[in-house]
Amino acid sequence: MTLTRWTPWHELESMNRQLSRLLEDGGSHSSSEGLVHWAPTVDIRETEDALIVQAELPGIDKKDVKVEVHEGVLAISGERRYEKDVKEKNVHRVERSYGGFARSFSLPANIDSGNVQAEMKDGVLEVRLHKRESAKPKSIEVH
Repeated sequence: MTLTRWTPWHELESMNRQLSRLLEDGGSHSSSEGLVHWAPTVDIRETEDALIVQAELPGIDKKDVKVEVHEGVLAISGERRYEKDVKEKNVHRVERSYGGFARSFSLPANIDSGNVQAEMKDGVLEVRLHKRESAKPKSIEVH
């Protein structure tokens, strides 16, 4: 066993990050499924023909993730379950978030809500929301 010097600054920095996340997210949110304990980080990109939303969901099975588009809102929700196989007396620290999660995003009017695809790979959920044909750029030939 190695000894390490304890400094309060590391703990304070960790608490500051957690508090900042709480304030950014507005604290815990509630949903129809119960109390939401955490929110996954999300990247949103736009291409010429689609809006792409990628959410980090490591350690979560795709059967535990729900994706819905309703009235111009994309909703991603689910649950990361705590593994009870670990003997509690051997746990030294638990920093990963467990329990329900939810994120929702208002969608622009040019999204075709009938043409949405979701895929989970390597702990990243990718939702591809295709744009309506009328919203895609068209090249006009000049005569």
